[in-house]
Amino acid sequence: MTVDLRSDTVTRPTAAMRAAMVAAPVGDDVYGEDPTVNELERRVAELLGHEAALFTPTGSMANQLGLRLLVRPGQELLCDVDAHVVRAELGAAAALSGITTRTWSAPRGRIDAEQVAGMMRPDAGPYLVSTVAVTVEDTHNFGGGTVQPFAELERLREVTAAAGVLMHLDGARLWNAHAVTGVALSTYGRLFDTVSVCLSKGLGAPVGSLLAASAERVAEARVWRKRLGGGMRQVGILAAGGLHALDHHLDRLAEDHKRARRLAETVAAAAPGALDPSEVDTNIVVIRVPDAKALVAACRERGLLIGALDATHARALTHLDVGDDEVEQAGQVLSEVLASQR
Repeated sequence: MTVDLRSDTVTRPTAAMRAAMVAAPVGDDVYGEDPTVNELERRVAELLGHEAALFTPTGSMANQLGLRLLVRPGQELLCDVDAHVVRAELGAAAALSGITTRTWSAPRGRIDAEQVAGMMRPDAGPYLVSTVAVTVEDTHNFGGGTVQPFAELERLREVTAAAGVLMHLDGARLWNAHAVTGVALSTYGRLFDTVSVCLSKGLGAPVGSLLAASAERVAEARVWRKRLGGGMRQVGILAAGGLHALDHHLDRLAEDHKRARRLAETVAAAAPGALDPSEVDTNIVVIRVPDAKALVAACRERGLLIGALDATHARALTHLDVGDDEVEQAGQVLSEVLASQR
């Protein structure tokens, strides 16, 4: 049996989710006539404490629409050096919207509000670029599923608001942060001017993300979604997967977190120094090794699929399709491979 821990995006829709998708009432979403999409957008907007939301095919599109709403060409966005919007979206902010970015260093992706405040230049004058927005990622993908301290998010909102700087939340895995902290999704959402959330990671839907913001901003984002080729037609079939996920998969995320911690403890026992289980906040396990590609290849030969983050870090993610037996198998394979490579 092959165990796939490369990402939480590899999940397949459950039988119940497929049934909900087949039965979904649909209409033309470009005309705003798909009732299932409209319900998903209404529900996510309410969950996140915003007036409106927009269904998009991908998380990258949701993020880039959110950034474009806040930052005009030639203006500056601040984010951390490993933020998904600058590391994993292929330069879209610059290529599509003319946005310039400046980054700060953040160990494991955790923000420091005072550090960000010291970087902001909201009124830089006619010869320097002015800061107009800050992006935060929660949980932080390349940081290893790190949950941002909520008090630090509140402090960042205070300092940005005082400076007239806007905030975007890349909340692709915000559901996971909510599962850990218990902070209401709306409480998170109201700290930010635009918020993206993903349905196809921890929630296990086959595709889709949403952008939440004010009604005025979402109306503008709808125009840009069409302009960028993201106008979709009878897409309620996909939106129904998201609605089903919100009803049935949100509360079970804690199971993924427990299994990730169990996997981390097994790896740490077999290879001391490879990771610290206490640093596993959610469903992402990052393993430090001399040669990540070699670890990935050796695991693949034994039926375990993981990914390489960089030359010396590998990554494994627990998810909806991974149960206790699969985690036990993954731990055994990783222990054997790591022992053989020492």
